[in-house]
Amino acid sequence: MSRPGLVQTLLRHCNEAARRHWLPATGGNLSLRLDERHCLITASGVDKAKLSEADLVKVDLDGKVVEGPKPSAETLVHCALYASDPAIKAVFHTHSVASTLLSRKTPGDTLWLEGYEMQKAIRGVTSHLEPLAIACFDNTQDMQALAQDIKARYAASPFVGGLLLKGHGLYAFGDSAEEAWRHLEGLEFLLQCEWEWRK
Repeated sequence: MSRPGLVQTLLRHCNEAARRHWLPATGGNLSLRLDERHCLITASGVDKAKLSEADLVKVDLDGKVVEGPKPSAETLVHCALYASDPAIKAVFHTHSVASTLLSRKTPGDTLWLEGYEMQKAIRGVTSHLEPLAIACFDNTQDMQALAQDIKARYAASPFVGGLLLKGHGLYAFGDSAEEAWRHLEGLEFLLQCEWEWRK
């Protein structure tokens, strides 16, 4: 693979997310944009705590493999976000308990959070009193349809920080790997708080 700095950044974030138990049983996938038409994403069915460069895949934004092993079907969600906004440089998808359960308990297409200081971890949020909207989508095995839904909703009203697939997990994104990680860490904390509060 090219761009060794990006490879090491992706592997480091994968290892840390796995250490925090956000990527159980080979679940989840993390990616970084390579250029305007390609991204680098983790392979399907691999323990994210034990990744090597050989477990990374270069795909185009249609989800087609350019180099590397088989990617997850969920690659199309990453591609949809990259295609929606050229400013998005990283997408980190996790399967934490809080994101999975809370998303299932959320009616409609938006989870609203308010009153948490940690909301300010999300770009553009300046007050804990400012409601934070997290876009929610129904889980499906039809990834092509899901990708189109994400692109259409983003085009109509861009969402910031991340999105939830119901009963599935969180996709955090940002304009750099560092911002995507901050969004991931902040949203995972917020979702855990909200889940505990509602219990």
